[in-house]
Amino acid sequence: MSETQKVDSQPGRAAPPAGNGVDRYFRISERGSSFGREIRGGVATFFTMAYILVLNPIILGSAKDKFGHTLDTGQLATATALVACVMTIIMGVGGNLPLAIAAGLGLNAVVAFQLAPLMSWSDAMGLVVIEGVVICVLVLTGLREAIMNAIPQQLKQAIGVGIGLFIAFIGLVDSGFVSRIPDIAHTTVPVQLGATGRLTGWPVLVFCIGVLLTIALLARKVKGAILISIVTMTVVAIVVNAVADVKSWGLTTPKVPDSVVAAPDFGLVGHFDLFGGFAEAGVLTAVLLVFTLVLSDFFDAMGTIVGISAEAGLLDERGKVPGIGRVLFIDGAAAVAGGVGSASSNTAYIESAAGVGEGARTGFANVITGGLFGLALFLTPLLTIVPLQAAAPALIAVGFLMMTHVKHIDWDDYEIAVPAFLTIAAMPFTYSITDGIGAGFLAYVVIKAVVGKAREVSWLLWAVSALFLVYFAIDPVEQLLGVK
Repeated sequence: MSETQKVDSQPGRAAPPAGNGVDRYFRISERGSSFGREIRGGVATFFTMAYILVLNPIILGSAKDKFGHTLDTGQLATATALVACVMTIIMGVGGNLPLAIAAGLGLNAVVAFQLAPLMSWSDAMGLVVIEGVVICVLVLTGLREAIMNAIPQQLKQAIGVGIGLFIAFIGLVDSGFVSRIPDIAHTTVPVQLGATGRLTGWPVLVFCIGVLLTIALLARKVKGAILISIVTMTVVAIVVNAVADVKSWGLTTPKVPDSVVAAPDFGLVGHFDLFGGFAEAGVLTAVLLVFTLVLSDFFDAMGTIVGISAEAGLLDERGKVPGIGRVLFIDGAAAVAGGVGSASSNTAYIESAAGVGEGARTGFANVITGGLFGLALFLTPLLTIVPLQAAAPALIAVGFLMMTHVKHIDWDDYEIAVPAFLTIAAMPFTYSITDGIGAGFLAYVVIKAVVGKAREVSWLLWAVSALFLVYFAIDPVEQLLGVK
């Protein structure tokens, strides 16, 4: 936990009196925050996750459905911004957590490359809607919250630490500091420094300077350190791009746009077919696809919600998230909204940790982030000039802050230490929050069983672990069922 959080979450310390109705509603003063912190946090979260406005249209727009149709990237950008705007604000007002929502990375890849080739785009989005409905039903029955409460506190801490390493790795990869070694190299080493084994090019230099600037500002305890770094390095990147010969910045080129305003195109909103996928792909295949989406979304969101809440110092003495029922339902509703808007399944974003790093502790930060996504509907050319190399240092810094929770794990107790280690290690190594949680759960129940303590494990964890076993073995299961 960061120094700021230690101060803000001191037990027994009287919270300053709330200043107005907004303060009281969001409990800003009560949680030791301020409007300034919430605003800075909301802006930082937006700029750290604004890449989704570019990346989601690229992923969905690059795939063809069963009939050879592609989605318009302009319409996808509008749909992505619209759903993120609406659901982020709803999460802020209804869940009162600094937890932004947007199209889920990984989930959009499943939609683009697993669902779409078997059916039409509207059919695929219909399955996304069904996925969200299933998650909402799990929430209303209390099953989703019960599963979260059944997880041991130290395993929850491990989830937060694993997410910290995961997002730091994302920052290193997105910036170009680390890259995948091409398969043609015939090497067992999966990643390397830079693109060729060494750092080359101006964009990586911008990232490196940004990391140094961010950690220097954090060490000096400068307010707004992460946001200052993002804005400063974006300006530096624009200057570098103007004066130097830069071959590529990746998804976003930092240059002053020709036009600031672009009219949104809502053409994809509402284009979904709830049951078309069952007819096109077959009932069994469609059910398995929905199962894959539900499992990935369920545990990605669970890990993110727990990790962000822990980093913000909002978990209670039993390790529970405040208002978790509402939060989980809104997250499920976000999946429904993503399908309705043709933006793919939307879910809680781990990049919200950037806002928490800036001091955000309430849903008011979400109102700011959601408002900026609303502006992005009209100002996409202006608000998407932040290159990943300028935003990625924030992920490195936040990864460090979340890593500090590792001290709460009892490493001398192998019954929790081994599952915690697998949870932490598997997230960055598999590039998946869900896979890390699954590895930890399976290890936990197996170890408890072999040491004769199976009864200490909740039946819910046993059931979820069984589902994860199916999840990890989905390929042979599909072959046995004749799906492949």
